[in-house]
Amino acid sequence: MENLTAGYEGAAVLENVSFEVHRGEIFVILGGSGCGKSTLLKHMIGLYQPLSGRILISGQDMARAEARQRLNLLSRIGVMYQSGALFGSMTLLENVRLPLEEFTKLPAEAMDLIAQMKLTLVGLHGFEDHMPAELSGGMRKRAAIARAMALDPEILFMDELSAGLDPVTSAELDQLVLSLARNLRITFVIVTHELPSIYAIADRAVMLDKRAKGIVAEGRPQDLRDHSDNPWVRQFFHREPPESPAAQPTSG
Repeated sequence: MENLTAGYEGAAVLENVSFEVHRGEIFVILGGSGCGKSTLLKHMIGLYQPLSGRILISGQDMARAEARQRLNLLSRIGVMYQSGALFGSMTLLENVRLPLEEFTKLPAEAMDLIAQMKLTLVGLHGFEDHMPAELSGGMRKRAAIARAMALDPEILFMDELSAGLDPVTSAELDQLVLSLARNLRITFVIVTHELPSIYAIADRAVMLDKRAKGIVAEGRPQDLRDHSDNPWVRQFFHREPPESPAAQPTSG
């Protein structure tokens, strides 16, 4: 991200945001409600055009790429949406093979085999013929991860991985992410505000704050928790209320 200003209808939600995500790391975007996490993610995956600045994937500008180049860039990323966004009228196998139908010319048998392998990879072997409504929330998120990996992406974006899940299911998904990162060398960009997950999986994080319209902290979550002198950062990581209505951040 290079000096990204992002928003809607000309109104900026984020201003002059810059950071790098390193290949192979689990990178977390965190912050309180309304800070711009989802806005940033939507711009990173190409759903919206920046008001200014650049979004580069391997040096190529997502926003300014021509149609063929943009399609190539998008084929290198996968997205897991907060709700899972599975098609309710399709089985898990059909959901996972959909990207293969859209973007490859593989034989049907090969697409089925790849979809089965992706479901097995996320612990859903034997559930290929189930409908999304028949599954728990955690299983639907696993299926959404399998679909996001259908085209073997280099980067996997996840929106609120643990939202709405019980602590045990959340921990299981954290372990799945760590396993995929370690075994498949996928780069993860994860939007979340769930502290246990942040500590469990993040190599590095940026924290957004709506008052600053941008990044107020960057680094290892444990370091931000233990060493930041920014009151907004301390409040977030220590789950503290504001010290006073007039509290202002110091540098850090």
